[in-house]
Amino acid sequence: MANFKELLVWQKSIDFVTEMYRITETFPKAEIYGLVSQIRRAAVSIPSNIAE
Repeated sequence: MANFKELLVWQKSIDFVTEMYRITETFPKAEIYGLVSQIRRAAVSIPSNIAE
């Protein structure tokens, strides 16, 4: 099997993570340990699971 970094779905999931980080930067600072953290962890889990 080819390297997972060559998979289009993995590349798009990395773009998604980057976009989620950009969007959550605009959230209120009060949410940094609540909603922001949860959204970021969920986004990161997508390419991580693909890589596994």
